[in-house]
Amino acid sequence: MKVARFVLKVVALSLTTAAVVCAIIAYWDKLTELGQNLFGKLQEKKACICKSEYDDYVE
Repeated sequence: MKVARFVLKVVALSLTTAAVVCAIIAYWDKLTELGQNLFGKLQEKKACICKSEYDDYVE
């Protein structure tokens, strides 16, 4: 009985892994778009934080 439970756990783990991989492949374009948007927002925040105190003065 213990062997059967172990086999079922291995099968369940394999199916779960396959489902996650399929979901990543199916939504890859949306995931990359989300990542690019987050990266862009982080770059904007970094640009705001790194401003020089003399940027307001006109030369």
